[in-house]
Amino acid sequence: MNAIKTERRPSACPHDCPSTCALEVEVLGENRIGRIHGAKDNSYTAGVICAKVARYAERIHHPDRLTQPLKRVGPKGSGEFAVVSWDEALDIVADNLLRVEADHGAEAVWPYYYAGTMGLVMRDGINRLRHAKGYSGQYSTICTTLSWTGYQAGTGAKYGVDPREMAESDVIVIWGTNPVNTQVNVMTHATKARKERGTKIVCIDTYQTGTVKQSDMALIVKPGTDGALACAVMHILFRDGFANWDFLNKYTDRPKDFEQHLRDRTPEWASRITGLSVEEIEAFAHLIGAHQKSYFRLGYGFARSRNGSVNMHAVLSIPAVTGAWAVLGGGALHSNSGIFRWNKTMIEGLDVRNPATRQLDQSRIGAVLTGEEDALQGGSPVHALFIQNTNPMVVAPDLTKVHKGFAREDLFVCVHEQFMTETAKMADIVLPATMFLEHDDLYQGGGHQHFLLGPKIVDAPDGCRNNHEVIAGLAERLGASHPGFDMTPRALIDWTLQESGRGTLEELETARWVDCQPPFETAHFVDGFGHDDGKYRFAPRWSEILGAEHGPGAKIVTSMPEFPDHWTDYIEEATPDYPFRLVTAPARNYLNSSFTETPSSIKNEKRPTVKVNDEDAAATGIATGDLVLLQNERGKVRLHVEVAGGQKRGVLVVESIWPNAAFVDGIGINALTGASPGAPIGGAAFHDNRVALSPAAD
Repeated sequence: MNAIKTERRPSACPHDCPSTCALEVEVLGENRIGRIHGAKDNSYTAGVICAKVARYAERIHHPDRLTQPLKRVGPKGSGEFAVVSWDEALDIVADNLLRVEADHGAEAVWPYYYAGTMGLVMRDGINRLRHAKGYSGQYSTICTTLSWTGYQAGTGAKYGVDPREMAESDVIVIWGTNPVNTQVNVMTHATKARKERGTKIVCIDTYQTGTVKQSDMALIVKPGTDGALACAVMHILFRDGFANWDFLNKYTDRPKDFEQHLRDRTPEWASRITGLSVEEIEAFAHLIGAHQKSYFRLGYGFARSRNGSVNMHAVLSIPAVTGAWAVLGGGALHSNSGIFRWNKTMIEGLDVRNPATRQLDQSRIGAVLTGEEDALQGGSPVHALFIQNTNPMVVAPDLTKVHKGFAREDLFVCVHEQFMTETAKMADIVLPATMFLEHDDLYQGGGHQHFLLGPKIVDAPDGCRNNHEVIAGLAERLGASHPGFDMTPRALIDWTLQESGRGTLEELETARWVDCQPPFETAHFVDGFGHDDGKYRFAPRWSEILGAEHGPGAKIVTSMPEFPDHWTDYIEEATPDYPFRLVTAPARNYLNSSFTETPSSIKNEKRPTVKVNDEDAAATGIATGDLVLLQNERGKVRLHVEVAGGQKRGVLVVESIWPNAAFVDGIGINALTGASPGAPIGGAAFHDNRVALSPAAD
């Protein structure tokens, strides 16, 4: 028997994760892959990737992959489909979109997408069709809005300190993220710094995560109270002489006023709010104060609370007080997405975009589909959805409304997918999609500074088409005109690289990735912060960072606090009827609803559970393995208990996102999460929910 020849080919991870790992893929021939490895010569990936991507062969070669276009022949949601040809499927989709446009106007069609792939061509090309046809826009609020807004409120920019500088840090503060589950490379660099130079790792979160377990100091706070902790820390820094007044006077606005504001934000005050002891707060503040080379790695947990923008800005203000930005190994990073500055005109059709077209809030898809006037901004109901790269029947908040909306008989739905997701089951037409190794695309890091090529490595199963092919095929039938529809993915990549001043596709194929890290003076804001006056803003001018992307008709919160604070105007605080706060955190073996079909991930995650504080469990009369009911004004969910001591009393944690079908009653955890926008310009709040907990009958 001849041995199978294995070849390693370069690629990039496409999934919704800031790490965007550089990959080496074992190609076994016959369009099959083996194990996937991290590229050792990429300075950020450093040879390490998460286990779920390493096992990608079980996903790409999964027997349940969709490989043929399908037409619904039974009731909506029944899963009854018949195989049709690609021409017939695209003709049906185009005919229905044209019918809706003729009857209700172009804005009655809503192309809906997100980050099932992070490739610029395959993710964002749907916007070219949107803009060419004048379909409703999408204000993408489901992930980053709240945290990005808070970060930019302070720095005036969307970038930060090189993550590789953690090697030079004395203290690494991991706040609002669980990289053991969600971006393993952060832990690679942090633990290496601890081993090589004795760096202390501090983790701040709402429960005992894998990252908490690996930290040297862990602070477990109540959800949505990060701003209170940050204010108390800065109170101590000013009180005990750790404030860097040279830095404050040169680089920040109103430092004296800010110091005065913090006078009554004492550790005792914060202790009552956060659930931390005064001693814990003092110890953390003194650790930061004694080590200017403190690196704050700030995560997307801030984007999951309605006061997340205020909390992010408050925490980000700590290194401005100490002057940590001024030194190697100090400062902060949330996202480096602002460094790449792509010209995406050809990918997205930005040259034919009409800024007056309404922008519908992605997170409020339930309200949009059920016809709530404010969600529709007073315009036409949505009568057609074209969906790529997302699974809103599982991942969207306020799921009861989402399910009701998808059940409308007058709603036409086309879903382009890799598996028969619960969203695909509600479609009239289902189109089979390629996976990342089966097409060419361009990727950028969020948590680092590289952009990378993800080349086609293997052929897709017969019948699958990539996102660009589908969009171009529809454009031809719809009479949509734009040069991008006639280009190949490789041509779009090459055009984007050249027009963005980033070289050529040929050069990128040779290099595999390009390091775009700004110089020290820029990344550390030594040359000035991103605002016009060059100052870090303790007192944000929130109105200046709103921009236009939230769209006409959006509600904007103007009653934001002047300085960092514990701000509760918009969060869902516990009540006597709903005395628990629910956090729906990411599971280690899933990524949103991706990987929920792979056998190893399912085996490792076992089943949906709710983590309950041991004292709360005793008071409620429940134990590990018991079935309980979680409910609020939005819905009810039954699942099993895992008693845990790693969170404050009154806090429940459900790691997800499990399919609805994995839950006892066939409805998932997002039946309990709300879609009301966070402040000041929207954002979904998956960790900001009040619920009741009670034993449930089997």
